[in-house]
Amino acid sequence: MLNNDVKKQLIHLARQSITSHFNHQYPDLTLYHEDVYEQKRGAFVTLHKNGQLRGCIGYIIPFKNLRETIIDMAKAAAFRDPRFKPVKENEMNEIDIEISVLSEMICIQDINEIVIGRDGLLIEHPYGKGVLLPQVATEYKWDTFTFLTHLALKAGLNQNQWQDKESKLYRFSAEVFGEKDFY
Repeated sequence: MLNNDVKKQLIHLARQSITSHFNHQYPDLTLYHEDVYEQKRGAFVTLHKNGQLRGCIGYIIPFKNLRETIIDMAKAAAFRDPRFKPVKENEMNEIDIEISVLSEMICIQDINEIVIGRDGLLIEHPYGKGVLLPQVATEYKWDTFTFLTHLALKAGLNQNQWQDKESKLYRFSAEVFGEKDFY
């Protein structure tokens, strides 16, 4: 579990990473040298503008430390999410930042293991791969089957291909926090 000070610092780092892009500087990392920032963790950075999704990108697999992951994903969510135009500097006052720090992936043997609100899902299939964060099912009030259907569609698969023998399903949890929680 991340304490509130670390959560606030990660949110600050995400915002600083985006705004530093506009003045061509690198974020100030002097606050981020505790061991927690050195942990390799998967994480997503989600941007909302006026309550609507404005960008969301993350690393599912933890291959960088948390500090570098947040820097990379904040910039990616702001400037490289293919669903949206890059964030402009004059939008930053309207952007709310949310961070999801992921747990390890657990292979699902039985879909009854899935708990809506606790679990995010990952599907790997020979024809596609997709992920949905835990908060997505809660926000849309989905049941397990609807969650799995949308997961398959997100992966570019047929809505029922989550049931294929070739499909591998994984669940994970996330610590989700954002500016709206603290400011």
